[in-house]
Amino acid sequence: MASAREDIPESTPSLTDSRESPRLAGIPDLETEDSARPLETTPKKLCGYLSKFGGKGPIRGWKSRWFFYDEGKCHLYYSRTAQDANPLDSIDLASAVFDCKADAEEGTFEIKTPSRVITLKAPTKQVMLYWLQQLQMKRWEFHNSPPAPPATPDPALARNGPALHLELGSPERGEEAELEEFLCPVKTPTGLVGAAAALQPAPAMPSALHNISLKHLGTEIQNTMHNICGNKQAHGTGHGPPVEESPQSGGPQREEQSSGSEPSAPGREPEDSPKAASKPSVPTITQKTKRQSNTFPFFSDGLARTRSAQEKVVALEQQVLVLTTELQSQKELVKILHKALEAAQQEKRASSAYLAAAKDEDRLELVRHKVRQIEELGRRVEALEQEREHLAHEAGLREQQVQELQQHVQLLMEKNQAKQQVICKLSEKVTEDFAQPPGPPSATDPDFLSQQERMEHLKDDMEAYKTQNRFLNSEIHQVSKIWRKVAEKEKALLMKCAYLQARNCQVESKYLAGLRRLQEAAGTETHMFSDLLRQLIQEALQWEATEGSADPVGLNPISEYDDYGFLTVPDYEVEDLKLLAKIQALEVRSHHLLALEAKERPPRERWTAIGELTPSAELKHMLRAGVPREHRPRVWKQLIHRRVQHLRTPGYYQELLGRGQACEHPAARQIELDLNRTFPNNKHFTCPTSRFPSQLRRVLLAFSWQNPAIGYCQGLNRLAAIALLVLEDEESAFWCLVAIVETILPADYYSKTLTASQVDQRVLQDLLSEKMPRLVAHLGQHHVDLSLITFNWFLVVFADSLISDILLRVWDAFLYEGTKVVFRYALAIFKYNEEAILRLQDGLEIYQYLRFFTKTICDSRKLMNIAFNDMNPFPMRQLQQRRAAHRERLEAELRELERLKAEYMERRASLGRRVPENCASEEDGEGEA
Repeated sequence: MASAREDIPESTPSLTDSRESPRLAGIPDLETEDSARPLETTPKKLCGYLSKFGGKGPIRGWKSRWFFYDEGKCHLYYSRTAQDANPLDSIDLASAVFDCKADAEEGTFEIKTPSRVITLKAPTKQVMLYWLQQLQMKRWEFHNSPPAPPATPDPALARNGPALHLELGSPERGEEAELEEFLCPVKTPTGLVGAAAALQPAPAMPSALHNISLKHLGTEIQNTMHNICGNKQAHGTGHGPPVEESPQSGGPQREEQSSGSEPSAPGREPEDSPKAASKPSVPTITQKTKRQSNTFPFFSDGLARTRSAQEKVVALEQQVLVLTTELQSQKELVKILHKALEAAQQEKRASSAYLAAAKDEDRLELVRHKVRQIEELGRRVEALEQEREHLAHEAGLREQQVQELQQHVQLLMEKNQAKQQVICKLSEKVTEDFAQPPGPPSATDPDFLSQQERMEHLKDDMEAYKTQNRFLNSEIHQVSKIWRKVAEKEKALLMKCAYLQARNCQVESKYLAGLRRLQEAAGTETHMFSDLLRQLIQEALQWEATEGSADPVGLNPISEYDDYGFLTVPDYEVEDLKLLAKIQALEVRSHHLLALEAKERPPRERWTAIGELTPSAELKHMLRAGVPREHRPRVWKQLIHRRVQHLRTPGYYQELLGRGQACEHPAARQIELDLNRTFPNNKHFTCPTSRFPSQLRRVLLAFSWQNPAIGYCQGLNRLAAIALLVLEDEESAFWCLVAIVETILPADYYSKTLTASQVDQRVLQDLLSEKMPRLVAHLGQHHVDLSLITFNWFLVVFADSLISDILLRVWDAFLYEGTKVVFRYALAIFKYNEEAILRLQDGLEIYQYLRFFTKTICDSRKLMNIAFNDMNPFPMRQLQQRRAAHRERLEAELRELERLKAEYMERRASLGRRVPENCASEEDGEGEA
């Protein structure tokens, strides 16, 4: 519903008019019209008295209301009488439909809006048809006329408004003629509609209380006060009916007087003052009522006026319940944060005490205290695990109850269907009995009496079946509500369990991080202390691959391998790196659990609804956010097909394989050497019985025959391996490799000189200088060459650098947008770890950190936001211009290098191969021995 200021039309008088005589709601002020303009030429207003059906309880019935139409808003306002200042309510005709039924009471028609149905009754059928036809025309004019100019309080503009509207509406006469073909124009009923109807008394009702609207009681009070004030003013001045005043003298003078009296003293003027004599008798009440009329009839909290009081109370109770639940959850979150803060402060105090301790015994006692705290945390984790199992058991019981209720509902529906079939058969039989022309039965005929008695029994049975049917419907409704509540509770339990698991992962990662800090701080301490740390670290690194495999609630537990076979915790030789890897795995799992329901489910539903991929901004945004695992093979195949459809022919891949079997390719030996070095941390390429190594061999050999200019280059094996893991089809993996090398990446990317790869490294250095000048200055100060690290990123598209979850998100966008994605993510990786790199103050230490720092990135969403939001603007045209400039400089350097090489070879050839004096020649000593 519109606000109060929008619902009240500009032509509707408010309580500000209480200084003048009462005016008619919805009727133009005749005093402000031009005196030379006769009444007959003024545009007719659609207004009049109608009966509206409404109310509740004992006062429900027909109520007399004064209706008037607002041209500017296409609203039909109504009030109790024509003299009321404020309308009770309005009906939006822009989206309404009108209906009149032949079997209804004479003069009754309906206005149906999307939110309610209003039943009205006119005095006669002619008045009803006139209203229906006029409302249809008004609705048609509103939808087909250009937007009206903004309303203004200037009387001259208000006087010209209707004439302008008629002029704009004149081109639509053809549509009005078409409407006249269905219903002839109804003549205006004299005295029942228009301004003349306002002069007639309101239709009499059984009682005055019956006609009052309790729903709009505030508006009723305001209108009553307005009428009382207007009558008192008219009676005090000795005037009965309204007296015409010229618009040049009456209205403006009255406004000037009232405005001039406002800045005076707040007290009341003396009685003998001439200003006091010209004021109305009750200005204070009028002004107070005016302020109330602006807000009281409408609810400031946004509740619809058409809703009943009970519905409003229910809505408010639901809102209070939601706010209470949210407040409770916020309180629990605050408690958890307080506990985490206390734990962090306690850990900080313990670390400070450990560093401040002067003796080894004091440090050992602190470590023992820390171990006791760790044991206490372990017991708490066990208690939480028991609580999780208890909740899972309760969820299982609830699921059983839901299944039982569903079976019960099914039985009830079957029973209801059977009874409906019986009712239909009986109804058909009754119809057949009535269809047969019976002879004139006698009152004493036993067959007639038995049939009549049987009919009475059937009627009773039908009533009983109807009652039972209503009961079964209510039962089904209640069971459905119960099932929905149980499902919502189960969902809440799953979310709580996921949150507990995430908290468990966070606690365990903090425990491991603490062990790692203790290990670094311990150094070469006593043998007993080192043994204790070593034992704790070994216990922490014990990996249970079957952990959570029988999880009854369906959450994906953290396991040794991820969905694509990569080790979640790589088997590093250095114990410190093992600890870092497990901390990283726990953090990844924690991020995944916390975002499981809120951020993963909607994208899955959107990807399920998408069939054929069509390039669009929405598709780009969805690919950047990542494709769900179950949809990734289908999406990748469509993206690859769009890039290689001009190269792909049926049977081409099998032809290349046949060529490789007939003749061995020169690159076959290098391919065999690289097969065993492809992803040593992935079980699909390390297992002797896996099919992936042989498929990878065939894909690489086929590509070597397909592109003789490149043949094989180190790095292609990892690109093909990623394609095999996702697509699980060697032909699709082959075409994915072709799409990357020949259509996505620039030419000469995998040539012998790697020209395009070197160009991209120089472009990346320019972008880093532009986006992160502090980092570039820091690396330059310590003489760090980033191309030693980033060259491999571009060559294999991060295949060896990022964890699989983030890597495949990068590839989702890379296959659609191209190499610009690689630049974005390369910049984002440095921005993600910029502060950590700036804290390092040694070149060797920086190189050691850059070797593995990409594996510490766990938050894929944060990295994506940096790549596609923080790195903007990132125009492709600028990237191409920089590539062209650096390629030109690099080719000039290569030409200069070739020239120097040629000069050197010529100089060596001209000098010949001479043996210096006093040096033994290979020919010396022949024949000796």
